Formats: sequence, C-alpha cells, structure tokens
Amino acid sequence: MTGPALAPPAFPDAFHPSSWLPAAVLAAALLIKLPTIVRLRRDPLLHAIGGLLLLGCAVFVFSAPATIAWTNRLTGVPNFAAPWCYSLITAMSGACLLLTITWRDGPSDGSPAGRRPLCRVLWVYSGVIVALWVLFLFAEVPVERVRDLDTYYADTPFMREEILLYLVAHGVACVINARLIRDWAHGEDLDVWLRRGLRLLGAGCALNLVFVGLKLAAVVARWCGRDLDRLSTGLAPPVAALAAVLVAAGIILPHAGQWLRDRRRIRHAHHELRPLYRLMRTVSGTGVPFAPLATPELRLTRRETFIRDALLPLARHIDADLARRSRDAALALGHPPERARALAAAVGILDAVENRAARAPETAAGHDPTCLLREIAPISRALRRGEDITVVRARAALDRDRAAGVA
Repeated sequence: MTGPALAPPAFPDAFHPSSWLPAAVLAAALLIKLPTIVRLRRDPLLHAIGGLLLLGCAVFVFSAPATIAWTNRLTGVPNFAAPWCYSLITAMSGACLLLTITWRDGPSDGSPAGRRPLCRVLWVYSGVIVALWVLFLFAEVPVERVRDLDTYYADTPFMREEILLYLVAHGVACVINARLIRDWAHGEDLDVWLRRGLRLLGAGCALNLVFVGLKLAAVVARWCGRDLDRLSTGLAPPVAALAAVLVAAGIILPHAGQWLRDRRRIRHAHHELRPLYRLMRTVSGTGVPFAPLATPELRLTRRETFIRDALLPLARHIDADLARRSRDAALALGHPPERARALAAAVGILDAVENRAARAPETAAGHDPTCLLREIAPISRALRRGEDITVVRARAALDRDRAAGVA
C-alpha cells in the first residue's frame, strides 16, 4: 500500500458536509421510523423503508474520504473500498426500486405474478454486485485513490468496466424509479401528504440522474484524453448529498404528515368536547384527573368516558317532550336535521341539569340515552352557540304555550 493510505485524513475530508450531512439526515429518518419498524416487523413496506435508509446511510459513511482510507488500511488492499462502496450504491438502487414497487402495489399476495417484479429486481442487482467484485479481482489498481478513483482508473481494464457497470446500474434504477413515481403521483385519490412525498422522491431520483451524468461525463472525458475530474470530485458529491436528503424527506413526509394530521384531529376533537365536559363537571362535581404524561389519544378517551359516565344517569332526568319540541323548533328555524337534533339534545341536557333536583327520575318522560351518548361531539358544538340554544328554547316554549292554548 502506498503512503497516502497510511496518512491520517485531513480534517475537512473527515467531516465534509457532502458525506456526513446526508448520512446524518438518513440516520435521523431511520431512527424516526425504527419504533414502527420494530412494532410492525412483518410489514414488507417497512422492511423496504428501513433497508433503503440503512443502505443510504452506509453509502455516505463509507464513501467519505476518511472512511475510504480507513477501509483500505483495515483490509490491507489498495482501493478495497471501491467495490465495497459500489456494491452499497448498487444495493441502495435496488432497495429504492423495491420500496417504490412495494409502496405503490402494496404487499405481495404471495402469487408468482405478485412476487415476480420484486424477484427480478433482487436477482438483477445481486448479479451486478457479484460482477463488481469479480471485475475488481481482475483489475490492477495499485495506487490508492480516496477521492478521484473513478476518473484516475477510467482507462484501466476491468476497473473501467466496473465503474461503468455501477453507474449504469444506478442510472437505470433512477430512470425506472422516476417513471414509476411519476405515473403514481399523477393518479387520482392520492393523499395530499403522499403526493408531496412522491414529488420529493421524484426530485431525488432526478438529482441522482444528474449525479450519474456528472460521473459519466468525467469518465468519458478521460477516455477522450480530457480532464473534467472536477465534475466527478467537485460537483457530483454535493448533488448526491442533496438527492439523499430529498429521498429521506420524501419517505418521511407522508408518514409525518399523516401523524401530524391525526394529532391535529385528536386535539380538535378534545377541544370540541370542552363545553359539554365543563357542563358535566357541574353535574358530577369532579373532572378528569390531570395527567401531564398522558398521550393525546388517552386524554381524548378519558374525556369522552367522563362525559358519557356523567350523561348516563342525567339522561333519566331529560324531558323527552321538551327535546322533541326543541327539535321541531330548530327545524322550523331553518337548522339542518343533524344540527337540529344536537340543539334539541343540548336544550334537554341543560334543562335536566337545571331541574334534576326538583324532577324525580321516575316522573321524567322516558328518554333513550343511546343516541345522546353517541353524539356527544355535535351536542358539545351546539353548546358553544348559546344564542342558538336560547332561541330554540324560547321557540319550543312558545310552541308549548300555543298548543296548550289550542287545547
């Protein structure tokens, strides 16, 4: 091995952003998905996501000049890191194809037709990796190159074919992925977060194609006796880094967006129940115990349970005739049927809260609590509009007086 392999790498090479920044982003994305991957370990989609993120992280870690020098030193073989990095890039390309196919088509049903595309990708890219190592065994590459190996050995037999093979394999995967993603993103009834994630994945594939184009241009220039190494060593690494960041964001965005949307829905539902919850606190005299470490889902469930537990005995005091007249009054005032039913229930509950002490359960008109317990959210929303309830109560009282006068 030559001297440069034994020399310690320079500080800028050891911590170059184009190597460690995308590795850190991909590792962070993997950590975010890891709990779900472990919990749903039999999900093939999560396997594909985890494999792609892990391979992508490994590509940038082992492609850093400092890691290349360390790998060569550890094995004692000049440029051993070359086929290793090329194999990681090829495996990542295959994993990206597997992810897109699995994500788009869903889990395979076990039939030969369902497994065929996945098996084809596995066989082709496994064969490419084997060919990369075979070509390296026949190549003569005695001079270690940690930054410009692609262009330095562009004319070397067997190494020339190896460099071309990994670039073509990577480029073909990017083209196929870009087409699959484009067709998928133009489909109908896609979740908005999934569509945004697919756009980021498509942009990542496009930048990976730019990376392949820059590398090929530098290699072809060497074949023609020209020096365009700066395309390979200066421009290609930042392009690959940005592509990796976009791919990681494209994978995480749909899941993160759906998670945020679910959290927003849960918090909104919890907030919607506040008026009815506060009313039921006056009935029971207590509330839900404060639990600062409870999850939003648990807080919502506890609030719903508390409201229903308080409503169930209160329902025996609800005047069913008042509720019926209130619903008719709300309909007469122009409210939609669902809104009229919620307003009528709110009027009945308020009346029961005000008169439960003077109204014995057995003297109250019968009232079925099933619908009441099921529609606590609409009832709570109705309680927010006190003026609507006041108008409905007044209209119901007026209708009762008119009916009594006619009688």
